[in-house]
Amino acid sequence: MGKELSEMTLAELWELFPIFLVQHDDKWKNYYKEIKALIMDLLPDYPVERISHIGSTAIQGIWAKNIVDVMVEISEKTDMEELAHVMERNGFIGMSAETNRISLNKGYTKGGFADKVYHIHLRYTGDNDELYFRDYLNEHPQVAKDYESLKLELWKKYEHDRDAYTDAKTEFIRKWTTESRRIYGDRY
Repeated sequence: MGKELSEMTLAELWELFPIFLVQHDDKWKNYYKEIKALIMDLLPDYPVERISHIGSTAIQGIWAKNIVDVMVEISEKTDMEELAHVMERNGFIGMSAETNRISLNKGYTKGGFADKVYHIHLRYTGDNDELYFRDYLNEHPQVAKDYESLKLELWKKYEHDRDAYTDAKTEFIRKWTTESRRIYGDRY
């Protein structure tokens, strides 16, 4: 039967769920629409301010992990932990929690990735640098290709170490997020 995900070590989880990149696929837009509708159905009693498709699957034309990232921005009056518990009772798995941020996933199974995989990022309204980064890369295809090159370079090096993979992208993301915030101002 195998271990439950909650019983696995980080090393076991990284082995079961390695970093892997695939060519851009327009089906990701539909996956986003499906999960957005599900989230809205699950949370009718919570003041969700905005639900957004973020991450590399939201950037046109670049290779990405076949995982759709979604940011759910909520009012600061909302109990984020309570909202996360509602989602967990409805099939989402808690990934991480830090001050004012909770991440959940859907599509992780004891046998590996499901056909559709999602990372959900709960945030309070305004904690949304990812929107600026997404927009900038979509409006600057060469920067998007540079990001793709970086990701492809890091893929095999950190295939079984998600934290190192993420850390190795941080400087690039920070640089272009800062630039996009300078240009876009208070877009969001």
